[in-house]
Amino acid sequence: MPTYEYQCRRCQHRFEQFQSMSAEPLEICPKCGGPVERLVSGGAGIISKGSGFHATDYLKAGPECGRERPCCGRNSVCDHKPCGT
Repeated sequence: MPTYEYQCRRCQHRFEQFQSMSAEPLEICPKCGGPVERLVSGGAGIISKGSGFHATDYLKAGPECGRERPCCGRNSVCDHKPCGT
């Protein structure tokens, strides 16, 4: 269930209300009893927990760096650390 933000037209009091998406919008300010309007807000970002949500969770193991083969996006073998270690 989302949290909606409201603002009173009379006293300018801003407040949030946890409501289901099918619930009717509030009409009365809890502070002064005046009319309120539901505001359009950006909402919250998605919080992804667990494995499989981060870019590094899908990276494939590339070739091990070394002097025998190209690595780290180079066309030639690498002799610089950490590649040539």
